[in-house]
Amino acid sequence: MKTVSSLLLTLIAGALTSMAAADWQTDFSAAQTAAQKDNKAILLDFTGSDWCGWCIKMKKDSLDQKAFQEFADKKLVLVEVDFPNNKKQTDAVKKQNEALQKKYNVEGYPTFVLVDGTGKELGRHVGYLKGGPSAFVQKIEGWTKAGPSK
Repeated sequence: MKTVSSLLLTLIAGALTSMAAADWQTDFSAAQTAAQKDNKAILLDFTGSDWCGWCIKMKKDSLDQKAFQEFADKKLVLVEVDFPNNKKQTDAVKKQNEALQKKYNVEGYPTFVLVDGTGKELGRHVGYLKGGPSAFVQKIEGWTKAGPSK
């Protein structure tokens, strides 16, 4: 009976953790509207979510961690710009993602681009970033203090 109770508690905790995950949008236009309304920056995550090993590792080590999620909830609108091999996407999302990739000159994954509500670039990081969520949050905070990079 104790084993069943432990298993049930573990499953509930896992479900609550996944529900607490940061809210990643796929509609850049809606993200811009939200960012302007809430005075937040937009973090674009250019990823190959189902095939890119470094993207998957960055998500697990930083993006899915509570410290990053709490920071993002307060400061960011999150947009996943995904180029999957097997995950289904609408044609509109595919077209939007290709346009964003071209606009921000993204050539590899993962690439993170921080923009303001108008789409002006504030900073970028290409590749996996060691140091977990605290290193990534520190980098993003540095971009917002420095202002537009382009």
